[in-house]
Formats: sequence, structure tokens, C-alpha cells
Amino acid sequence: MSEDTLVRFEKHGAIGVITVDNPPVNALSPGVPEGIIASVDAGVADPDVKAMVLIGAGRSFIAGADIRQFGKGRPPLKRKTYDAFEASPKPIVAAIHGYALGGGLENALGCHYRIAVASAKVGLPEVLIGLLPGGGGTQRLPRLIGPEIALDMIVSGRHVPAEEAGEMGILDRVIPADGDLLAEAIKLAEEMADVRPLPLIRNDDSKLGEATADGDIFEAKKKQIARKARNQVAPYNNIKAVQAACELPFDEGIKRERELFEELVSSDESKALRYAFFAEREAQKLPDVPNGTPVRDIKTAAVIGAGTMGGGIAMCFADAGIPVKVLEASQEALDKGFERIRNNYEVSVKRGSLDAEEMEARFARMEKVTNYDDIGQCDVVIEAVYEEMSVKEIVFKELDRVMKPGAVLLSNTSALDIDQIAAATSRPEEVGGAHFFSPANVMKLLEVVKGSKTSPEITATTMALGKIIAKAPAACGNCDGFLANRSRAPFNSEMVIMLEEGCMPEQVDKVMVDFGYPMGPFAVGDLAGLDIGFAGRKRRADADPNYRMLPIADKLVEMGRLGQKTGAGWFKYEKGDRTPHPDPEVADLIRTMSKEMGNTPREFTEDEILKRLLFSSVNEACKILEEKISYRASDVDVMWLYGFGFPRYHGGLMYWADSLGTQEVYNQIAAWHQQYGDRWAPSALLRKLADTGTAFREAHTLVG
Repeated sequence: MSEDTLVRFEKHGAIGVITVDNPPVNALSPGVPEGIIASVDAGVADPDVKAMVLIGAGRSFIAGADIRQFGKGRPPLKRKTYDAFEASPKPIVAAIHGYALGGGLENALGCHYRIAVASAKVGLPEVLIGLLPGGGGTQRLPRLIGPEIALDMIVSGRHVPAEEAGEMGILDRVIPADGDLLAEAIKLAEEMADVRPLPLIRNDDSKLGEATADGDIFEAKKKQIARKARNQVAPYNNIKAVQAACELPFDEGIKRERELFEELVSSDESKALRYAFFAEREAQKLPDVPNGTPVRDIKTAAVIGAGTMGGGIAMCFADAGIPVKVLEASQEALDKGFERIRNNYEVSVKRGSLDAEEMEARFARMEKVTNYDDIGQCDVVIEAVYEEMSVKEIVFKELDRVMKPGAVLLSNTSALDIDQIAAATSRPEEVGGAHFFSPANVMKLLEVVKGSKTSPEITATTMALGKIIAKAPAACGNCDGFLANRSRAPFNSEMVIMLEEGCMPEQVDKVMVDFGYPMGPFAVGDLAGLDIGFAGRKRRADADPNYRMLPIADKLVEMGRLGQKTGAGWFKYEKGDRTPHPDPEVADLIRTMSKEMGNTPREFTEDEILKRLLFSSVNEACKILEEKISYRASDVDVMWLYGFGFPRYHGGLMYWADSLGTQEVYNQIAAWHQQYGDRWAPSALLRKLADTGTAFREAHTLVG
């Protein structure tokens, strides 16, 4: 596309309107900045133009830079768009709808005035992909709204709603969401056409004094983010850049910002984070769901079960503005579930992330029901009852009876056969899996499971629903444990097997926390409840006589040590404190049972612990890809990032494995196969990847 096509310049009376038209989100792809600069020059040169408006066509202003261009050696522009704005002797108004993110907001900050519809959002989210705003954002925003507020916005990367942005001082005017943005922007441009001097953010240092008055704001921010930003560079470079705005003249600050940006753009951290960004978007592409497959309209929902999972799922719908009916067998169970939901909302209110009025509005969207007939007209229903096939079959027989034609029937099962569940109905094509992760109202992953008879329309609708309720949906086929839990299962086994060989839970947890996980796997087990894994192991052992039991883990459950809910699991816990403490009783149990198994305790290196856990799951993921349960290795990564808290700056399980190389992974797994037996047998796909030198990310190319 030509620059002329990407950016249009038209006159509306005495106002020149610059329209960026680069679908879908008006990214600053090659040609767009050049087109903007040419349009500004045209407006400046035209004596009939008194002021200009910069606006985006379609659904957004400018959603940011084209991330795909980073690191490709694109020659820098001789002139920057914001330099052109600031050099203009005529005022320029940025008219914002949709999103003004990253380079989009930086362009708006270069303009003299900013107006937005109330539904718009602005932000500088570059830190989320391991970068910093490289177009003057770290230098202009602190000057506009003060360094402390700017620091919080830049280091968090959050999207700020227009109303809040107006209160901060980022926007000069906010109009109703349904207002005529172009007309109002032209009106503002006409009002300011003859006002001089033109306001230039770069020349106003008046708000920077607060950083001088309180020189500790930068150190305080470093301490605040220390735990979350562990092992990462980008958050700290963002702080350094804002600090430069407060300590250096503008042009020197811009130079320092660019230096810090260049340091990040070639880093492994940023490459991994950018990969994760695109992996999430790639997960939306379903090769076996044709383009144009209809997506059903979801206006009402029902959830079967008011337990921890059911309540959390109901909250997802209520939070998204969708009325939801919650069904339980008894009023007592309903009341208890709704009390839990209210408590969850009240915690958010206390934290300041939700106001009391909005809490009540969300709570009001949820309705208690005890009769299946009361949910029959809902557009979608999600079953979240006890993880037992016979129970789920009963539920789906009832759903088949009461739900209207065209309703979407979904199970929240974490592992059970979707085809068997669907067979309980007369409409298996309408049945699919929607596996939420606990807590459902917090965890972002939605594992969308396709049964053998699930229609493409149901799969497409479930994927779309995931986006509506603010999840990261990723699809897979039907098998025991599906993609996420099946690929995680060897990890869960291996961490306990290492205890049999002399390792301790606190050693394993330290290695994984140092790697970047927010919690170690044994502490996570205690948080979830050890009885959950115990039930799954029993089910698998009943189905497979060769299933590898985990006697140490089973013994803990038999002792009543179920985790945090009983005050003791792998670790012990003080009342009212969730901090895990190593327990001598557990250490003694491990040593005793290990000896009974005939094992001789040995020392473990951190490298072995890490690779034993992760390589076991990489190998299983290869089997899943081989069986075509998953489309791509990147889908595995999405599920590990959002379902299991895999450190995002490592890109994902398979991306991380690629950083080591398929040959190294194969060689180590083959060695452990010789040492430990069949559970470490390398998958055929892994062997093929190693033999051909193919990356895990390209594994789908070797699957027939």
C-alpha cells in the first residue's frame, strides 16, 4: 500500500484532517509515519488551513508500533512524526477513539491538544513486551502529568480509560462514547486555531519538580516491583528513562531513552515477550474451523454448580456484563456459593480495584436457581460440578432436556472425555469443553476442547466467548487431560519422583522460583489442595495398571495433610499465614519412604531439577503435537503461560526449550531413558526434530 493510501489529508473548511487508515488497528507500519509527516507538511504549506486534526479510521486511533518490524534493521526516519507536530506553526489536535497505545499515545503527546471519546483507552504498554516507549513517551508523559503518575503508568504498562486519562491531564477534552469525535475535534481545532503560544509538552518542566522534591520515588518504584520484575531488565530501564526526564534537558533525555530502548530491543527477554504476544494471537487461528464460520450471539449464560469453580465462572460472565443464572441442587449450597462470590468481590473493593457500586452491579447480574427448567432459554451453559463422569452424564442429560435449540453446552472438566460427556445428549455437535483454571475469575487461560463431534460453530463461539469474558482462549483436541494438564502431568510426577531420590520440596521450589515462577510447584500444590491430585492419580491408576504411583504424595493425603486448607501439606502453615515453611515431619517421611523403596539419597544440582521437570513436559508436548491434539507448539506455550504461570520472559515452555536446542533436549531425554526407563522414552517427533535440526516452534511442519 502507498503512503497516500495509508494516510489521507482532507480539508474540512479551514481545518486539515489527517486520517490514518491502516487496518485493523492503524499500527505505525512502514509508510504510515511518512504519510503523517507529508500530511502535516501539506497542512503547514496550505495558507487556507488554520489548524489540523489527527484521527484514525476504523475502530482505533493508532494502536501502536508494528512490533513485527522490531529488530529488522529498518533505517530510522530522518524526521519523526512528533518532531513534525511540534515544528508546526499551526495547532494539531489528536482525536482518539479505540486505543492510543505505545507509539499511538506518543504521537498524541506530540500534538498540541488531545480529545477522546469516553470509551477510548490510552497507555504505554511497551514494558509488557520487554521494551520501553522509544518515541519520547518517557520524556513527554512525566512533563505532562508529573513523574510519579507517569512512572506508575509506564512501568505497569496498563491501559488507562479516557475518563481517568482526562483527570490525569493526558486529555484536554473527553466527549461521550457515542459523540461525533471528528466534529468535536474540528470544533476544538477551530477554537485553538489562533491561540498562541502553542503548548509544547517538551518545553514545560514545571511538573518535574516533584521528583526533585521527592528523590526517592525511583528507588521506591524499584522496591515495589522487585518481586514481580525478578530477573527482568525492561521494568528497570523504564524507570531509568523516566528518571532521565527529570534529570536531563529534553533532547538529552530523548537520547538516553533511545539508548535504553536499543539495549532492550535486541535482548532475549524482549524477543521472548514479543514471541508470547504473537503466540496468544496465533492461538486464535484454528486450521480446522473455516473462515467465516458463524459465531453465536451470547447474551445470557448459565453455570451448573456454585462451588469454587462455578462461582468463579459466574463472576467472569457478570464482570463482562452478561446476566448469568447459577444452578445448584439446594438453596443452602447456592447461598454458600453466593456468599463466597460476594467475599471475592469485597476483597477487590478493599484493594481498590473495584468500587462498591460496580460490585453491586455485577452481583445483581447473577441469579440463584435450583431448577433446570429455569435455565432453558440461556444462550450458553457451563457445567462445573464434581469431576466424576457419572455425575457429569446426569447433568448433560438434563441439559439436553431443557436447553433451547442452538444453546451452547460446555463442560468445565479438566480431564474427562468430552465425547463421553457429549454422548449423554442427543446433540453431541453442540457440546464442547471450556476448561477454566482456578481461580476462574482470576486465571486468564480458557482451554477450549473440541470433541470428535463438536461442530466448528461451537468451537468458534467458545473461542469468541473466551475473548468476551477477558480470557486467553486456546484450542485443543480431546484426550485424557487435554493439552494443558496432560503436558503438565509428567512435571507433576517427576517433582515427586525426585523426592524418592533424595531431593526436598523446598529445593525444587527454590529452583523454580529462581527460574521465574511466582510460586514453587509444591507450594502451588498445597494452595490447590493435595486431594485434587490424589483423586486424579487414583482415576488414572484404575484405568491403567502400569500407571506410575507416587507413594510419598499419596501418603501425605492419607495423613490428612491436604495443604493450606488443613494447615499442612508439603509444607506447614501458621494460622492466617500462607507462607510455606519446611516441615521436619515431611523430610523424615521422605527419607523413610525413600529408604523403604531401596533408594540411596543423592545430591541434586539446580540444573538437573529444572531440566527433569521441564524436559519431561516438553517430551509429552511433542507426543501431543504428534497426535494432532494441539495445532502448534505456540499453543502449548500459551497454555503454560496463562495456565501454569510459566515465566513470560522465557516465552513459554517450547520457546524456552528452543533456546537450548532440540538436539540438546533429545540427548538428555535419551540419557534419562537409559537411566530411568520407559517414562523417559523420547517421542518420535522429538527424535525427528533433533535429527533434522528443526525448532520446536516449527514442529507442526513435521507432523503429517
